[in-house]
Amino acid sequence: MRTCLFQVFFFFSTHSRVLYAKLYRRYFIFRVVENNGRLITKRFDVMINAEITAKEDIVNILYSGDANIRDGVIISALSLARVVKEPLNIYILTASLEQCGEFKAALEPEFAPFLENYLKRYNDKLSVKVIDISDSFNKELPVANVDTRFTPFCMLRLFADEVDELPSKILYLDNDVICRSDPSDFYHQSMEGISLAGVLDYYGSWFFRQKFYKRDYLNSGVLLLNLEEITKTGLFAEAKRLCITKKMFMPDQSALNKLCKNKKICDRRYNEQRRLARDTVFQHFTTGFRFFPYFHTVSVKPWNIDAVHKVLKLKEYDLILNEYLEIKNTYKRILKQ
Repeated sequence: MRTCLFQVFFFFSTHSRVLYAKLYRRYFIFRVVENNGRLITKRFDVMINAEITAKEDIVNILYSGDANIRDGVIISALSLARVVKEPLNIYILTASLEQCGEFKAALEPEFAPFLENYLKRYNDKLSVKVIDISDSFNKELPVANVDTRFTPFCMLRLFADEVDELPSKILYLDNDVICRSDPSDFYHQSMEGISLAGVLDYYGSWFFRQKFYKRDYLNSGVLLLNLEEITKTGLFAEAKRLCITKKMFMPDQSALNKLCKNKKICDRRYNEQRRLARDTVFQHFTTGFRFFPYFHTVSVKPWNIDAVHKVLKLKEYDLILNEYLEIKNTYKRILKQ
């Protein structure tokens, strides 16, 4: 940056009449009158571009849930750490909740340094942070949807725009998502004027849509978020209000699809909900339907290792799942101490 600033200063000082000067996102533009009266335009972009690129080459990940997401986060974060070579910041929004006499505990803070220390063997520029937002969550509890088949802790992500520690650009993942290959292309796409980017819901996009002629219903398990734009539009604030007042199927996913006007639909490989393909980047272990030998639902999560093998016939992630068992058992021993 110093070299570039020196070049700009030298150019500026040697031209007496600067008619126009502007700093763009990646470069300076000067329009000046030279000593001989000739009008010229000069652009400086080498070092500024290099610095901004270095700043952008950070991948920020968001998970949310109570203590029960621990297994899924271990698997998902491990899969990321093995393929992402850029600095990787992992944030976990958590909360506790007392509901119908049952207490649901937040993810314990000591989980963060444990997971971080382990995953640094794959990426030494990795960090993990657990952020407890129990107070905020309980003040705006999604009362109309707390007793649905979907955990109310999914709706913790709707508080992300209020959490100062979170960067403006962050990739939200459900804890049943495994990263199969480098997601940099997806993460570093332009989000200017866009609140969120995601993939069509495999089943829901055929039945739920804002426009009859267009499939636009996103699955919310993999969402690239622009929190600056979300704050500007009030998207999450409106979605929270809807979850508080109206009972919905898949509450926060339905609210986001209903309310978001500036979303981007991305390729299926960034949230594969059906079956693994050669170009899959993220595989999402959602509930699916099977029609043979009879109609039934199939719900297999990555930590259900036997079912992953026997029901899904999937061995793609055996290295990750075996390592997950090692990490899980080590953490159990630490908690007992």
